[in-house]
Amino acid sequence: MSQSPQPRVRPTSVPTLVVTALLAGVAGWLLFARFYGSLPPLPLLPALTLAVLAIVEGLAALSTGRRIAHKPGTEPVNALTVARYVLIAKASSAAGALFAGLYGGGLLWVVQNRGQLASAAADVLPAASGAVASLALAAAALWLEHSCRIPPDPDDEKNAER
Repeated sequence: MSQSPQPRVRPTSVPTLVVTALLAGVAGWLLFARFYGSLPPLPLLPALTLAVLAIVEGLAALSTGRRIAHKPGTEPVNALTVARYVLIAKASSAAGALFAGLYGGGLLWVVQNRGQLASAAADVLPAASGAVASLALAAAALWLEHSCRIPPDPDDEKNAER
């Protein structure tokens, strides 16, 4: 009698995030090329928001990893909290990759056109900030997801060797 497979959450695939960023980059470049004249100036606030999210997730990764590893001076972590962190991390890594691509494509377009358009020159800093903050968010999310993994039990390894 075969058992049905148990549901599992698989680690986020970095190649999938890279493909997402590349496709979004192409879309970002095309959108800027087609609609740049009707877009308002790029604001810095979204990049700042992405950077704050990256910092928060990085701090959560640091704390969670230490708590799961039972480092001295840390309290045990609630399993439901870890599950929520994993979901947040998976969503944030995808969002970070998507925004990194969009900002990256836009950055490429404004850098190419900054000599002809004063507004494009003014948009280089917000586009670059958004791309960097998005990459930081994706990296922090991957770190948070990795920090939520339970380390192997040394007793299980000893029993497996026997």
